[in-house]
Amino acid sequence: MAAIMIGVDPHKGSHTAVAIGAAEEVLGQVRVRASTAQARQLLAWAKSWPERTWAVEGAGGLGHLLSQQLLAAGEPVLDVPPKLAARVRLLASGNVNKNDPNDARSVAVAALRSAACLPVRRDDHSAVLKVWAKRHRDLSRSRNQVVCRLHAVLCDLVPGGVAKRITAGQAARILEQVQPLGAAGAARWILAEQFLADLRRIDVQRRDVKKKLAAAVQAAGTSVTEIFGVGPAVAAAVLGDAGDIARFPSSDHFAAYNGTAPVEVSSGGRVVYRLSLRGNRRMNHAVHMAAVTQIRFAGSEGRAYYDKKIAEGKTPKEALRALKRQVSNALYQKMKADARRAAAAMAGPGGQPGNDCDASAAGLHPAGRLFGQATPGPDPTLRPQPRPSKSTRPARQARKPVTAHTSA
Repeated sequence: MAAIMIGVDPHKGSHTAVAIGAAEEVLGQVRVRASTAQARQLLAWAKSWPERTWAVEGAGGLGHLLSQQLLAAGEPVLDVPPKLAARVRLLASGNVNKNDPNDARSVAVAALRSAACLPVRRDDHSAVLKVWAKRHRDLSRSRNQVVCRLHAVLCDLVPGGVAKRITAGQAARILEQVQPLGAAGAARWILAEQFLADLRRIDVQRRDVKKKLAAAVQAAGTSVTEIFGVGPAVAAAVLGDAGDIARFPSSDHFAAYNGTAPVEVSSGGRVVYRLSLRGNRRMNHAVHMAAVTQIRFAGSEGRAYYDKKIAEGKTPKEALRALKRQVSNALYQKMKADARRAAAAMAGPGGQPGNDCDASAAGLHPAGRLFGQATPGPDPTLRPQPRPSKSTRPARQARKPVTAHTSA
């Protein structure tokens, strides 16, 4: 029996599935309501095609839950990027209307033709990192919005406003000294107090999320935090979006994925490379923050690399892009070394972790490390080291015996 590809166009309220054969002919279609029985209904509809593969559009977005349910049922599932399915529909011959069945068919055709559709994997620890990284990013954006609104209100209450950076304690002291004038001034003062309460609430939530991020990154057993400027937030963003590092054959593929590799726009004998606006922008922002942190520390080797590019005639933006590419390569090498150590640990007694010679080449030795730790001190840990046990503590000097004196 020929293999059957079933394309699924997921939505919040319903899912449309279309089955096609090897010649891209439509064999059947169904529309199910998004409910607890959605996977069971789709499997019952597709039972007449035993050799089937599911192709879900955006398996990391709206189709995530359905994809995981199909995986749990033992079905093979492919992740089809929405842009790829849109290109198939655009290049289709004839007038193709934009509706759910046609979208589902385009998803199936894209999965049938293209080798770029990756198989969906079950949620692992990288999904946990992705969840908390997104929460941290959302809270940071909400805090910036609240701070901007608080600045705008304080400009109407305090002549000249306040400095760009403001904390909750500073805002509270300012409001205590403000004497509002009239009903409008009192309303602005109350509004500023509400913004201050929102700021305090978000700060508490961000501190809690940072603790969860640090714990999740530590549980991942990764070494990317040894790179200068890579803290728990940056590490969680990179590891969560990268997932399995084995899907990137080389550091060039990884750089293209995170947008730090230039894009070639050559024509004829003219070879030109331009700034890439493609790739995962969340990961690109994480790499950018690590590079900026390195530049801010004058004694870091990342700053020395940046100054070297400036001396070669590069503009500051070009030097920053070059540094971002070096950070991307360092992240790739660290994740590859972590994957090899994890594979060696699972292999049993033949390969002990820490046996990898490539890990030292990636920059573990201080003398040859281009991008080292950002935290000063000998131990780049996320949490303080535990106190030594009694067996490892140095022996104390024996105290003199104390003699009890009794009075006559």
